[in-house]
Amino acid sequence: MTDVEPLGENLVAPAWLPPEIDTTKAHPARMYNYFLGGKDNFPVDREAAEVALKVVPEARAMSRGNRDFLGRAVRHLAESGFTQFLDLGTGIPGPGNTGDVARAVNPAARVAYVDNDPSVAAHSRALLRGAAPDRTTVVLADIRDPQSIINDPSVRATVDFDKPIAVLMLAVLHFVKDDEDPAGIVKELMAAVPAGSHLVISHITNDFEPERGAQGARAYDRATAPIVLRPYAEICTLFDGLDVLEPGIVHVPSWRPDGEIPYWADQVWGYGGIGRKS
Repeated sequence: MTDVEPLGENLVAPAWLPPEIDTTKAHPARMYNYFLGGKDNFPVDREAAEVALKVVPEARAMSRGNRDFLGRAVRHLAESGFTQFLDLGTGIPGPGNTGDVARAVNPAARVAYVDNDPSVAAHSRALLRGAAPDRTTVVLADIRDPQSIINDPSVRATVDFDKPIAVLMLAVLHFVKDDEDPAGIVKELMAAVPAGSHLVISHITNDFEPERGAQGARAYDRATAPIVLRPYAEICTLFDGLDVLEPGIVHVPSWRPDGEIPYWADQVWGYGGIGRKS
C-alpha cells in the first residue's frame, strides 16, 4: 500500500447537487478525485475506487503522479511563452489545475476545459466560476468527436486556432478503446492547430504489473468508461509526426522532476511526454 499523502481533505466540496449528475454509476473523474483525497465524489465512486485499490493500492500514487506531471508540464509550457491551453478530458479541477498553474506564470493565460460527462462539466463550471471568466470556458464535448471540440463556439472564443495552442490529454486516452482509434483522434486534433503547438499526453500502462493492472482495470467496468492499458511502444505512436521534447516519452515521475524523484515513484504505472508540431 502506498503511503503517498493525498492532496488534502478540502480540494473542492460544492454544497449543491445539479440534477444532471448521475450518482448511480461510478465516473472515472470522480474516482480520480477520490484517489487524490478530494470530496467531489459519491458513494458509487468510492465503492468502485475501493475495488480498484484492493487490487492496485498504487492507484493513489498514480493519480498524484499524474497531477504532479500536469503541473510540471503546464508550468514548463507557460514559462516557454504559451498563453493558450486546451485541456481535454479535464476531469474535476481541484487546486493545481491547468488554469491555476498557467496563470501563476502568466495571468493572461486562456484555458478551454473539455469533458464529455455532464456531471464533470457541471462541477467544473461551478468550481471555476470567478476564475478569469473572460479567459476560461468549460465545454461539454467528447474527444472521440474531435470536430465537435475544434468547432465549438466557446472553445473558439477562448483560444485562437491561428496561434500555438498547448493541447493537454492527460490520463484520458486510456479511456478510449482501440476501435475508437486514439491515435487518429490525436492526429485530427493536432491537424487543427498551427505549427509550434504542443501536445501533452500521460497514459497508464500495463508494462509494470500486467496481471494486477488488468485486475485493477476491471474495476472500471463498473464506471461510465472502461480503461485500456497500453504498452510503451503503443503509447509512443500517439506522438507520431511530432518532435518529442527532452527527456522523451518517459516514466511520468521522471519527466523533468522538481528536485529528487519521489520515493513512491515506482508505484506510478504510466508514461508521459510532450511533443511539438513543427
